[in-house]
Amino acid sequence: MVEGSRRAERLAPKGVKRTMERDLHGTGSDRGTMSSSEFPPIRVDLHVHTVASGHAYSTVEECARYAASKGLEAIAVADHGPAVPGGGNLYHFWNLKVLPRRWHGVWILRSVEANILDTGGRLDLPDRVLEKLDLVLAGIHPYTGYEGGSVEENTRALLAALAHPLVDVIVHPDNPNYPVDMRRLSEAAKRYGKALEVNNSSFVYTREGSDPLCREMVREVKRVGGLLAVGSDAHVATFAGEFGHAVEIIEQNDVSPQAVINYSIMRLEEFLRQRGKPLELEG
Repeated sequence: MVEGSRRAERLAPKGVKRTMERDLHGTGSDRGTMSSSEFPPIRVDLHVHTVASGHAYSTVEECARYAASKGLEAIAVADHGPAVPGGGNLYHFWNLKVLPRRWHGVWILRSVEANILDTGGRLDLPDRVLEKLDLVLAGIHPYTGYEGGSVEENTRALLAALAHPLVDVIVHPDNPNYPVDMRRLSEAAKRYGKALEVNNSSFVYTREGSDPLCREMVREVKRVGGLLAVGSDAHVATFAGEFGHAVEIIEQNDVSPQAVINYSIMRLEEFLRQRGKPLELEG
C-alpha cells in the first residue's frame, strides 16, 4: 500500500499531494489505527448532476460550494446525455471547457452520464465530444431508446459499452430493472481496466431493490481484482458527497482503497493516467 501511495504522489496534480498520505496512514493520534474493515473518507464525487440534466435542481457553483463544506477535493459534473428528456445537448458537453477548474477550492471535472442506446453499446454523444471530457460514465436509463430486455441482452449492452475506448465507468449496473450477468460484467471490466459504480442514490431515492445486486457486484469485482467507483448521483447540491450506504457495502466486503478509483483525487488521477487520459489540473 505504501508503494502505491508513493507512486500516486509522483503522479498527482499540483496542490493535491497530501491527501493520500493522510487517508492511508492517518495523522496524529489516529495514525496506524485503521482496521481492515474501515475505509478512508472518499474525497471525490464522480457522479453529480446540475440543472443541465433537466431533472436536477442545482448549479455547478452550488454543487461545488456544498462539496467544499463536506471536505471533498473534487466533483465530476456528470449531467445526463441528450437522450434523456431534458438532458444536456451536444453543445453543453462541448462547452464544459469554460467551467473553472476549481471552484470554492474544489476541482471541477468535466464529465457526462452517457446513455447506452442499444445492445451494441452505442452512446448518445459522438466520440469527438466524449474525447474532450475528463471522465465518461455510461449506463442504461429508461425513456432513452433502450428499454431493457433479457439478462443476456442487458449484459451484451453493458459489455459493448465497456469495450468503448472512451468509457471509464459503468454506472449503477446493479439496477434490478436491467438485470445482468454480474460475473461476466466484472470480468470484462477487469479486462478493460474500467470501473463499476456503487451508486449511493440507488439505496436512497431510486432503483429500489438494488442492494442485494450491488453486494453481488462488489463481491464479484473483488473476486477478480477489479475496480469500483463510488458516486452520490446527486440531483441536488446538498446530496453531493453522500456515500453512506455505498461505503457500508464496501467496508463489509473489505475492499481495498486502491480498488476504488475515486477515494482521492490522486487515486483518480492515477486511474485516468493508466487509461491514457491524464488530468490537466492547475493551481
